[in-house]
Amino acid sequence: MNTPDPVSPANGTRRKRLMVLGLIVAIGGIGYAAYWLLHARYFEDTDDAYVASDVVQITSEVPGTVTAIHVDDTQHVERGQVLVELDRADAEVAMARAEAELARSVRSVRGLFSQAAGLREQIHEHELLLKAARENLARREQIASDGAVSGEELQHARDQVAQLAASLNASNESLQTIRAQIDNTTLQDNPQVLAAAAHVREAALALKRTRIVAPITGTVARRGVQIGARIAPGTPLLAVVTLADAWVDANFKEVQLDRIRIGQPVELHADLYGSDVVYHGHVAGLGAGSGSAFALLPAQNASGNWIKVVQRVPVRIALDPQELVEHPLRVGLSMRARVDLHDTSGSLVASEVRSAPQSIVPAEDYNAGITQQIDRIIAANSGSSTVGHGAP
Repeated sequence: MNTPDPVSPANGTRRKRLMVLGLIVAIGGIGYAAYWLLHARYFEDTDDAYVASDVVQITSEVPGTVTAIHVDDTQHVERGQVLVELDRADAEVAMARAEAELARSVRSVRGLFSQAAGLREQIHEHELLLKAARENLARREQIASDGAVSGEELQHARDQVAQLAASLNASNESLQTIRAQIDNTTLQDNPQVLAAAAHVREAALALKRTRIVAPITGTVARRGVQIGARIAPGTPLLAVVTLADAWVDANFKEVQLDRIRIGQPVELHADLYGSDVVYHGHVAGLGAGSGSAFALLPAQNASGNWIKVVQRVPVRIALDPQELVEHPLRVGLSMRARVDLHDTSGSLVASEVRSAPQSIVPAEDYNAGITQQIDRIIAANSGSSTVGHGAP
């Protein structure tokens, strides 16, 4: 009768180790499942994220020769700071010509008002003379039947009435011609004066544009302008990058977008600073399409050899401005973004990305200065008498 072989100590030890390993794997699996259910499933992350910002291309609005360059690449500039200066000679000549034309127009319109006043006086005089001539003619016609007045004298009286009537009509026509230019206007708002004042504003604007200033605060990049170069309007001179308002474009896979909403918090790390520096931001908007949809040559999938490729959609992430001041970023740097999905009550479409609209350097002070200059020219050429509305 055969008896079973006792279990060897090596097999028992191996079985115990396998059981311990299986238990560890099971505990690890349960722990990971709990971690995913309670925490990890509420986050989406990507390392396909890059820093972006507004890159303002600086161009000239007027032609000219570059006489001075005040900045260079990598230099920080403030809003309103002079970047490039152009030769002002031509613009100054045009400004002087426009001011002279305004003065001439003021004097010309002033002369029209004076002519109108003179013609009204002349018409009044002709009316009195014509009235007297007609009364004289009527008296002569009454006594002509008695032979007290010769036929020649009577004809002379009639000719005088006709002559005065013609002169009165000519004066009225001249007055109507002048009134067509000055009726319901003053010296300041006459069309001729307004047109000349517009030319002064245009010349002053061209003169102002010979000094090209920074429209925003930022860092100079891609300076291509050189001293002495002759440039045309629209020629790219340099760029100004607003690093203080940088954002991150994180490209998430389309399967990651179902729970991403506007306003969700985001943690980011830059390869520049490593994991020690944490940026905090929020989802500001989702792209209107995938990157391939807006490519220069979009993919054409209506072919027989189509292969499905998971698309990525850019998600704009707004950053904390204070953190950008403490740890500045540069356009194009790589980032890692992790979106917190706990709150899914936000919208899928951004209604407003910017907190405040961007605008260039205001021109109120410039306009006020030009208006004062125009007023001085008009006052200096309007004479001592006050010219009012054109009388009917």
